[in-house]
Amino acid sequence: MEVLMPALTITAKGQVTFRKEILQHLGLKPGEKIQLNLIPGGKGIIQAVKPTGGMSDFIGCLANKTKKVLTIEEINKATQKAWAKE
Repeated sequence: MEVLMPALTITAKGQVTFRKEILQHLGLKPGEKIQLNLIPGGKGIIQAVKPTGGMSDFIGCLANKTKKVLTIEEINKATQKAWAKE
């Protein structure tokens, strides 16, 4: 089901600010990324980019060089990927 949202305004710098409802729908928080897939007819599909996390992210958390806080599941996933060299 398609939901029509209010139009967004493009700034002189070509930037757009997404409304809170859109970010919540996409499951996004400040600092996270989106991906725009262009399709024919001047249309695009926007979707959240899921963070992958690597060993350097994990080490950065341990060294207190980042503000990101990891869950046990994220730590386990990052270490498994790093040891598997993914």
